[in-house]
Amino acid sequence: MSAKPVHVLCIGLPVRDLTFAVESVPGRGQKFPSQRFAQIIGGNALNAAIGVSRLGGRASMTGPMGDKNETADQFLFDDLAKEGIDSAHLVHMPGLVTPISAVMIDPSGERTIVTFRDPELWKVKLPDHDLLLKDCSAILVESRCAGFATELCIEARHRGIPVVVDIDSTLSQREGLLTASSHLIFSDDALQSTAGITDNLKALQKMATLTSSFLAVTRGPKGTLWLDEQGHPKETPAFPVHTVDTLGAGDIFHGAFALEFAGGKSVPEALRFASAAAALKCTRYGGAFACPQRAEVEQLLRESRVGAPN
Repeated sequence: MSAKPVHVLCIGLPVRDLTFAVESVPGRGQKFPSQRFAQIIGGNALNAAIGVSRLGGRASMTGPMGDKNETADQFLFDDLAKEGIDSAHLVHMPGLVTPISAVMIDPSGERTIVTFRDPELWKVKLPDHDLLLKDCSAILVESRCAGFATELCIEARHRGIPVVVDIDSTLSQREGLLTASSHLIFSDDALQSTAGITDNLKALQKMATLTSSFLAVTRGPKGTLWLDEQGHPKETPAFPVHTVDTLGAGDIFHGAFALEFAGGKSVPEALRFASAAAALKCTRYGGAFACPQRAEVEQLLRESRVGAPN
C-alpha cells in the first residue's frame, strides 16, 4: 500500500439490518425463537466501505437514504464515523425511510433476507461529479444504483478511474453500467439470470460479447471464476474456513478487490486478497463489522498456499 491511502468511493443505499440467529428458517405461518439478535448498518456499498476502511483504504459513500429526522439516521452516521468512513455525500430524501432488512442466519452461516427499499429513493440526485471524484482512486457501485449512478461512472472512466460493479440481481443486457465500468463482478444467480444461461462459464462468455469490462462470478466456497484479457477462463479458489455468518462476505470481497486493484495489484493478486478477506469475515458473526484487519488477511495469505502463484 502507498503512504497515501487508496480512496474508494462506494455508491449505494445504506440499510438498517435487523439480524436474527435461528436454528432454521421458519416456514409459512411458523414462529421460531432467535438465539441472538443485533441491529447493525449494512447494504452492499456500505459493507464494502467498511471493508475498504478496515483493510487500510480510505472509504467514502454517496447515495440516497431516508429523512434526516428518522430514528435510524443518527445510529447509522455514528457507526460510519466509528469506521472512519466519510459520509458527507450521502443524500437525505425528505419523508422517505432508509432501507431496512430482516436477516435470518442459520447454523451453517447462510442468510435469508427480506428488504424494503422505497422506490422513491431512486429519484435521488447525487452531488457534483467534481466533488465526488476528487482524489478518487476507484468507484465501487451497486448495480441496482444504475439509474442514478451511471453518468458518474461514465465520467469516472473518462478520467481513468476504475469502476467496479457489484451485481447481485438481474441486470438488463442493455444496461449502461455494462460499458460504464471497468470490472463487473456477479453473484452466480445474478450472472445466470442476466445472461439467461445456467452454466457460469458460458454465461461469462456471453456477457463478454456485450462489454469489454473484466468479468467475474463469485461462487461462495467454490471460489471465483473469471476471464483473462484473452477471454480464457481462470479460477481463484476460496479459502476453506469454518463458516458461521456469510452476511456481508460478498460485499467485503468487492471492497477488498476494488481497494487492491486501485492500489496497483494485478487482477489475480486482488482476487486472492479479496477471497482471503471474505473467508475470514465468514468465521465471525456481525455482518461486515466482522471484516478482518489488513494484517490478518496478509497473515492468511502468507500461511496458505490457496490460490498462490506456482
